Amino acid sequence: MLPHDATRYDDLSGRFRWEIPDRFNIGVAICDDWAAREPNREALVYTDEDGSATSYTYGDLRRLSNQLANLLTARGVQPGDRIGVLMPQRPETAFAHIAALKLGAITIPLFTLFGEEALEYRLKDSGAKAVITDASGAAKLATIRDRLPELTTVLCADEDVPGAESLHHHMAGHEGTFHPFDTGPDDPAIIIYTSGTTGQPKGALHGHRVLLGHLPGVEMSHDLLGQPGDRIWTPADWAWIGGLLDVLMPALFLGVPVVACRFRKFTAEAAFQLLQDQKIRNTFLPPTALKMMRQVEAPENRWQFTLRSVASGGETLGAELIDWGRRTFGLTINEFYGQTECNMIVSSCARLMEARPGIMGRPVPGHDVSVVSDTGEELPAGSLGNIAVKRPDPVMFLNYWNNMEATEKKFAGDWLLTGDTGIKDDTGWIRFVGRDDDVITSSGYRIGPGEIEDCLIKHPAVAMAGVVGKPDSQRTEIVKAYIVLKSGIDPTDKLAGEIADFVKTRLAAHEYPREVAFVDALPLTTTGKVIRRELRARAEQEE
Repeated sequence: MLPHDATRYDDLSGRFRWEIPDRFNIGVAICDDWAAREPNREALVYTDEDGSATSYTYGDLRRLSNQLANLLTARGVQPGDRIGVLMPQRPETAFAHIAALKLGAITIPLFTLFGEEALEYRLKDSGAKAVITDASGAAKLATIRDRLPELTTVLCADEDVPGAESLHHHMAGHEGTFHPFDTGPDDPAIIIYTSGTTGQPKGALHGHRVLLGHLPGVEMSHDLLGQPGDRIWTPADWAWIGGLLDVLMPALFLGVPVVACRFRKFTAEAAFQLLQDQKIRNTFLPPTALKMMRQVEAPENRWQFTLRSVASGGETLGAELIDWGRRTFGLTINEFYGQTECNMIVSSCARLMEARPGIMGRPVPGHDVSVVSDTGEELPAGSLGNIAVKRPDPVMFLNYWNNMEATEKKFAGDWLLTGDTGIKDDTGWIRFVGRDDDVITSSGYRIGPGEIEDCLIKHPAVAMAGVVGKPDSQRTEIVKAYIVLKSGIDPTDKLAGEIADFVKTRLAAHEYPREVAFVDALPLTTTGKVIRRELRARAEQEE
């Protein structure tokens, strides 16, 4: 854990040391250890959309996870077997991960909106032996079950679902005590599938140490999470690293209650209401969620907030969102950076340093983050290059599941290449420029889309924006902007010109969009990032 009495970043970083024990199990650390000390301590609050809430203590989670671990053992699950968890934010999702990890199995978080093909690929590639799911997931699995010979058990948290067994019914027949399997920090714990620019998704395999590796970044991005009264929520699904390892597991480890709520559809109004009703003190809000919430007029006059920290990651925040956060919540939103293979490695922290809009932050203590060449040489301050992390690092993945070739390609010497480009200044601040394949080359300039997108959303007519390079015979590429307008605003050629000029006068002549297209929606990942490769493909077809 970080020294919580630190008052400056240099002090925080200088005093930090990794403490990785010889034996470590995530399930024990986020559940059993607290249950042994304070069994009645609140761990999880599950809220329905009607506002009703159910509280679970660490003692509850220990009992439920032990029953499930015994059930899985009875079904032949052994240490090293893979267990899929296909559910939204709900208590069963939490104790399913805890149970499997205490058993020594490897969990596979699966997104509820995955289609049949996506599920089939991940379950087949991992060789999953069991899946814990809900009614919706069970229905999808029923259609592909005959193509998954290694999948022997499907347990459903909802009752009377064809093709699946009742999770709670079968758990009830098992003891609430369980002796956890003895695991070390490097023993496999979690496979999270991540999509690259080409090919099928790759399974990033993490050891039990990944939780410890996340803690400094989580603490830092929440102005030292773990303060008295802290209470955290995120709309990010627990199937993704941003929900599972940036919120759920670290918070449980730190003794911070986690609020679980699965909106059928995320709306800004519902998010504001939940923040108020559940007296949320800490929240991770992806940039897209922030942009949607920003469209609500004067929310501070409609809801009362008790927030202490707001963290965001996935895309660079600009001055507009930073200023909006200060007006709305009375605090500075902290930005963090990472990826599935090596997460929470850069962060800002308003408690210790002044925010620099457009700049992600500084390396989180314990992580050696730099900007390097394609061959792994550190570049001078101010140079554009690859954002990279040096191994060994506790948060770094072990390898890609059954794909050593891809694992080796991820590294240049001892540096893990994130696939992102950036610039590091002489004081250690790191500015994200873009994905390797997102950088726009125009008239000799290398242009990152993030800054342009941030400028575009400052225009009073713009709700969301995605920027890519469109092939051009003269300039190599031109900047093209795809714009979602705010409700009630009509798309016109005049408005397109005004928006282009808006950027031209605020950034630079070579950065303004020479083409502006109005669209009803942008292609987004499940975590809310703009899928620029789809926009690039669209732009290429327009030639």
